[in-house]
Amino acid sequence: MDGGNGEKVSVTIEGSLPRRRLGELLDLLDLIGRGTPDGQQGADTEMTKFEKLRLTIDRRFPGGWFTSQDAMIAYEDVFDEPLGLSTVSTYLSRLVDQDVLVKSGSPGMRRYRKRISRQISRGDVQP
Repeated sequence: MDGGNGEKVSVTIEGSLPRRRLGELLDLLDLIGRGTPDGQQGADTEMTKFEKLRLTIDRRFPGGWFTSQDAMIAYEDVFDEPLGLSTVSTYLSRLVDQDVLVKSGSPGMRRYRKRISRQISRGDVQP
């Protein structure tokens, strides 16, 4: 893979690779592949579909439950470009693997929401 600045990147995987780590590797390769000559982040039009979907979720579903269909419709409303339902489902699964989202329900009735992190203070810990 050419990183855009003349450097070459190659990846060799030996043995098994957990799904979560594969998602992280794909995200990293995507970022490397989008490099600009001056190293600056591009405009919104240069965001990946994955990044755009994550931004859509952050803005449209900050704390509530949503389905992959809801996410697809919201993405298409925000960015005025199509995104297949299977792609949305893949990206949502990746966000679950990265502990960004939690999922609930059976595969036919799957719902997602942003993971709520609770900070624990010293007073909350029982000896």
